[in-house]
Amino acid sequence: MDTFGRKFRVSVFGESHGPAVGAVLDGVPAGISLSEEDFMEDIDRRRSGARGTTPRREADLPEILSGVFDGHTTGAPLAIIFRNTNTRSQDYSRFMDVPRPGHADFVAMKKWSGANDPRGGGHFSGRLTLPLVAAGVVAKKIVGTAIDINARLIEIGGVTEMAAIARRYNNEGASGAFPPDGMHGLDGGGKDPVPDTVNSAVGNRGMDPSELWRPELDQAIAEGDSLGGVVECVITGLPAGLGEPFFDSVESLVAHAVFSVPGVRGIEFGHGFPAARMKGSQHNDPFILSDGKCSSNGAGGINGGITNGNPMVFRVAFKPTSSIGKPQSTLDFSTGKMTELVIPGRHDVCFAIRTPVVVEAAAAIVLADLV
Repeated sequence: MDTFGRKFRVSVFGESHGPAVGAVLDGVPAGISLSEEDFMEDIDRRRSGARGTTPRREADLPEILSGVFDGHTTGAPLAIIFRNTNTRSQDYSRFMDVPRPGHADFVAMKKWSGANDPRGGGHFSGRLTLPLVAAGVVAKKIVGTAIDINARLIEIGGVTEMAAIARRYNNEGASGAFPPDGMHGLDGGGKDPVPDTVNSAVGNRGMDPSELWRPELDQAIAEGDSLGGVVECVITGLPAGLGEPFFDSVESLVAHAVFSVPGVRGIEFGHGFPAARMKGSQHNDPFILSDGKCSSNGAGGINGGITNGNPMVFRVAFKPTSSIGKPQSTLDFSTGKMTELVIPGRHDVCFAIRTPVVVEAAAAIVLADLV
């Protein structure tokens, strides 16, 4: 369904080329300071316009319809919408007969017997991440400033953040860039056995990913193709004890929320998949302080589905954009014959560039529900 959460509940609605998209938030505590301006920082982080992102530009101005009075939440359901103003629906007229490879056109048509809105992907569009980000803004206010949720890109097109930074530093010298100088959330004070492709330095914070990965993006643009990426999220300040066994473990809930984001292909926590290639002596987290601090945080801040007080660390894999400029051979369902499809419209070359704030929002929604 389109609703997530128990005590803090988020419902999203709208279609990419409909009048508006929005969210209804229930369970918002009364008395939280909130205005339209509070949403703009995170909305701007999601905005298109950088190299490798769609040329479709929307104002993305939030309109609070209910749940706020005199600058504070009332405790009633909070409804917020964003008007769609820059649409070109004619670009999508063919996709009822020729569903786009990799998109939800075909399954939506089957599920709703052709009654779905196919324009721009309809309800399956990445446009729906905008109300998700708005819900995340409110969720961050609920969890409070003591909990810091920070996500960033660590890989595009198979090129890691560290490799991109090293390339930039080597090409431009110390005056033009900087070497990796920070450790990620897995480092708890002891030696971390994860390779550098996983142990990403905090290098591109404040840097434009479109510039950091410019060579990869330029090549994909020239080829009419697209790229995927990986986002890492580190959450600090979490108390021990959040999460509910068995089915509502923190990993289960975060994975549930994150996989609602269009284009997600995988998620891993802590050491993640490399843990399968480690020994227990490498992966285990010996405690080194009475507050629960571990030596390596290989579990990513979670034991038994419950937060242990260390930073929560997880990474999300995003697929390459399905709409590409290259001609593709696919089935025309109206004729039953193969046809060549060239997808018109305005699309991201690498939509992962715009997703760190979306990942933060998904995590914040889960934490707001748990706290």
